[in-house]
Amino acid sequence: MKKIVPFSLIALAFTACINNNRSSEENAPENIYATPPANIAYTITNVYPHDTSSFIEGLEFHGGRLLESTGDPDYTGKSKLAFIDLKTGKDIQKINLDKQYFGEGCTLLNGKIYQLTYKEQKCFVYDAQTFKKINEFTYDGEGWGMTNDGKQIIMDNGSNNLYYRDPETFKITKTVGVIDNNGAVANINELEYVGGYIYASMYKTEYDKVIKIDPETGKVIGTLDFTGLLAQYAQPEEMKSRDVCNGIAYDSTSKKFYITGKNWPKLFEFIIK
Repeated sequence: MKKIVPFSLIALAFTACINNNRSSEENAPENIYATPPANIAYTITNVYPHDTSSFIEGLEFHGGRLLESTGDPDYTGKSKLAFIDLKTGKDIQKINLDKQYFGEGCTLLNGKIYQLTYKEQKCFVYDAQTFKKINEFTYDGEGWGMTNDGKQIIMDNGSNNLYYRDPETFKITKTVGVIDNNGAVANINELEYVGGYIYASMYKTEYDKVIKIDPETGKVIGTLDFTGLLAQYAQPEEMKSRDVCNGIAYDSTSKKFYITGKNWPKLFEFIIK
């Protein structure tokens, strides 16, 4: 025989189910990625010349000078590591990589300069005063951007991951996935660590934009939009070979940022409002 359940009991169970679902929704944790990143306002405070032959991959500010690493898509020996005079854009001190290497991101930590290579899986370590190579590390995958938090090196490889590495062994100690309201943020490129956050350019996906990342959660919390900026200050003939915005640096003394790009004729100094 079939069991016959009174309609009143079915209705009661259905009501309880609805109430339980409502209670679960009300108590569910907030989705921290649901909110789109905020637009970050900035003011340009100075414009400096930049070498249009520099296919820039890394940029940092140290002692009134810019540390710059460049790549060479043609592999002709033009990849370099150099200290640049801020006001003139000229090399003060530099070395060129062998033509088998494509230079990528760089960072300076504890008196040493670290420089990645694109597909050659080598990180070169130099004495920051002499540029003499003192070590090298091997890693898996590609090398893109690099920065440091004062203790560990932070690098990326074009995915949405940030890799924390021990500066003495280059072994990975932590991996953080970067994500916004639309999901994983791929093609993260040049990096700069400032005040507990990471600023990153994005290759191709957001042509002239920089994102601000919470390194603990990987959440993108803000965006700096530099679209159209270069065209306001450069002549059309200067922009024939310009590529993506890439290269962000920070002067902790003046609290000013610097931004440029691959083959850009200008470097911009700015403050965040």
